[in-house]
Amino acid sequence: MRVNRAWLGLVVLALPALFVAIDTTALLLALPQLSAGLGATNVEQLWISDSYGFMVAGLVITMGTLGDRIGRRRLLMIGGAAFAVLSVVAAFADSPLMLIVARALLGVAGATLAPSTLALITNMFHDGRQRGTAIAIWATCQFTGGALGPVLAGFLLQHFWWGSVFLVAVPAMALLLLAGPVLLPEFRSDQAGRLDLASVGLSIVAVLLMVYGIKQLTVESVSAVPALALVAGAVLGLLFVRRQLRLETPLLDLRLFRNRPFTAVLVALAFAGIAMAGTGLLVTQYLQSVLGFSPFTSALLFAPMGLGTAAGTMAAPALARRMKQTTAIAGGLAGSALGSLLLVGADGKLALPLVMIGITVLALGTGPLFALGTGLIVGSVPPERAGSAASMSETGNYFGGSLGFALLGVVAAVVYRSRMDGTSDSLAGAVATSRHLPAAQGADLLHTAREAFTAGLHVTGLIAAIIFAGLAVLTLTMRPATTPAALPDYEATRS
Repeated sequence: MRVNRAWLGLVVLALPALFVAIDTTALLLALPQLSAGLGATNVEQLWISDSYGFMVAGLVITMGTLGDRIGRRRLLMIGGAAFAVLSVVAAFADSPLMLIVARALLGVAGATLAPSTLALITNMFHDGRQRGTAIAIWATCQFTGGALGPVLAGFLLQHFWWGSVFLVAVPAMALLLLAGPVLLPEFRSDQAGRLDLASVGLSIVAVLLMVYGIKQLTVESVSAVPALALVAGAVLGLLFVRRQLRLETPLLDLRLFRNRPFTAVLVALAFAGIAMAGTGLLVTQYLQSVLGFSPFTSALLFAPMGLGTAAGTMAAPALARRMKQTTAIAGGLAGSALGSLLLVGADGKLALPLVMIGITVLALGTGPLFALGTGLIVGSVPPERAGSAASMSETGNYFGGSLGFALLGVVAAVVYRSRMDGTSDSLAGAVATSRHLPAAQGADLLHTAREAFTAGLHVTGLIAAIIFAGLAVLTLTMRPATTPAALPDYEATRS
């Protein structure tokens, strides 16, 4: 009965992960329609899309550690209730400002979900093999939701108003609130101590400044403000680190980095995020701007990247039963490197099949890292630190994604401009310019611009292949993690 309750509890934890991921990616397709409906400016559109991610990135460290202190189930219930209410508010927003505020507050609520659910899984599943399977299912729901989000959004936008995309997560949150107190255990650390508000402030501001700086470097022609934000964020980050090393009960236990597998996996998750985000950015633009597919068709063609990651994640526990976890992770990353190399050859008549196969293989190979690597992170620490470890994992993912968009996006832009000899800054700009030229000149400009953008995709694929190959080598050098303190009994902690 204990096992049945644990697996039913996993369903309660996995469904919110699925629908929150759907909700997040669905907004990308809904943004043009909701912007037209609300009359949002370009700047307001940027804040509508980014405010959620900014708040999650800034608060996930605090929320992960807060759950260890006040109770992971309690924090999850509070966050789930807030997410449901704020989703309704966002759906019926009547102005851009109202939607921006709702999205920012949704980010606050969303920051409670991932670290709380991941930490609770460590309490519910004592057996390492079962815990690995549970984490794989949880991660699979996230990636599947991310892949299905744009597709579901296309269906909803065809039949309902734009606000319907925000209501998708409400039923899952209602199930969490109804079944959570019955099926989920409560866990809090007896050695938590008082929450250090200065550390909270430093972590939030440092992360927000750095994520803002990274994102803005890719969209602003003048880089002074984003660069200053990055420097200020780095300085505050150093102050945060110094404070944590001096506190008896720190907000974030940096001693976890003494565990070599913990650090190696965290680095791998961040750099894999860089490679995936960068290639994802270029491929989605390539499908639309070079191959000429509509946004919705491009979303369907891009879905194999999320579904491939989900499939690789689900297969990871079976691989771990036949080989060492580090071998499974490294083998998957080597496969991702090969998938990235297929993007280097994407051109001409074989462009679409090579891109489709490339992103599928690339994504499939990352599955063991996301499933087994996340399990190594939360499994290599004592249970009272699981929330803190989970928050580090999520922060690494957010930074990896943001850096991928920024760094590989900049690299692709440099390649594009060098191929265009400074005559065009972007493919979108070339498309706009071609409309005002004679037909023959416009066609020549578009042909040259598309070839230049394709060259940027090739370079991005090569960089991603190098990153994945390097991560495979890094993973193989990991020493086995030491066994953490025994997990508490599930029945004893259920309250």
